Amino acid sequence: MTETIIKIDLNQTPYENDKVHNRWHPDIPMVATVKPGDDFIVECYDWTGGQIANNDSADDVRDVDLTQVHFLSGPIGVEGAEPGDLLEVDILDIGTFEESQWGFNGFFSKQNGGGFLTEHFPEAQKSIWDFKGMFTKSRHIPGVEFAGLIHPGLIGCLPSKEMLKEWNTREQGLVDTDPERVPPLAALPYADTAHMGRMDKDSAKSAGAEAARTVPPREHGGNCDIKDLSRGSKIYFPVYVKEGGLSVGDLHFSQGDGEITFCGAIEMAGWIHLRVNLVKDGMAKYGIKNPIFKPSPITPKYDDYLIFEGISVDEYGKQHYLDVHVAYRQACLNAIEYLTKFGYTKAQAYAILGCAPVQGHISGVVDIPNACATLWLPTDIFDVDVNPSASGPGAKVSGGMDVPLSKDKE
Repeated sequence: MTETIIKIDLNQTPYENDKVHNRWHPDIPMVATVKPGDDFIVECYDWTGGQIANNDSADDVRDVDLTQVHFLSGPIGVEGAEPGDLLEVDILDIGTFEESQWGFNGFFSKQNGGGFLTEHFPEAQKSIWDFKGMFTKSRHIPGVEFAGLIHPGLIGCLPSKEMLKEWNTREQGLVDTDPERVPPLAALPYADTAHMGRMDKDSAKSAGAEAARTVPPREHGGNCDIKDLSRGSKIYFPVYVKEGGLSVGDLHFSQGDGEITFCGAIEMAGWIHLRVNLVKDGMAKYGIKNPIFKPSPITPKYDDYLIFEGISVDEYGKQHYLDVHVAYRQACLNAIEYLTKFGYTKAQAYAILGCAPVQGHISGVVDIPNACATLWLPTDIFDVDVNPSASGPGAKVSGGMDVPLSKDKE
């Protein structure tokens, strides 16, 4: 039987678990050591550490303390791993806890994190999704059911001291260009809520002041939110410290490309079954500075899509030069507007794009001045026919978002 090397208790705060951490720092002690070829199971909190409840109020999303996230299980040492190697990680399986068959999706308020379309959805909201085997549906978004592609939103190895310094320097420089921006341009180190795993208190206090937040993806992997890193995937991570220091968390039951609502996946607690191996000196051999991966052979099969285009002209009519970010925003906004014609509120449509297995594509980046991005929306996930026809939208869903739209605190 495969050993579970990191266990959690959902009734216990992550701060009480010394096999969990919420910052990146090279001196965080390993909590377990495995050998190349070993497979093992790791249990994970949801990324907020249990701050979000299964109820019909969005107050917890509005008030969530984002300085605490993400809570990661690890770091795990791999015998023989040295800087310059590649850590080969196979995702053998991922699952939910029997006692926690639900997840959540949320829009963060503009004052507390924001999101991809925060100017259009500036206030907090959430939807709860119930799991039935491999399928999920929500009481807050009627007429939609789909198969989950379960994956870790966040997985990677510890950075070296040099890499940590580089991260902090460049992100501080970005924030300095607009220090009063809401939401901020980057999440800088913040010691007060740092959880440094098994590091002793005196060391943790000083290390927490420079430890990197887990918010973005970086060279080591991190918060990449790639929905295709699912069961059956193989990932090659650059190794920057002795033994690697593999950590994982932020499990998602399902997600659309881009995780556009920020808390845009269906977030969950659960477990992940991994196997590790090493490619010695792999970074130099293959010229790798960021992770590469092979996708899962097992994915939900949807054959019919509506594909929404967006170009790099924003919703205010401003022309941008080959800007894929703007183009994908427009594709998403076009899909949201379309779904309102079938009875969905804009908030429900936004949540669908964040949770369902939609595909995002960079379709053109050469035809000046407009980049073209596309959003592929599977039509089979809907109870009603959402394809266009000469007679106009037919059957429509009914029922608004049951979760109240919570106003920001004064």
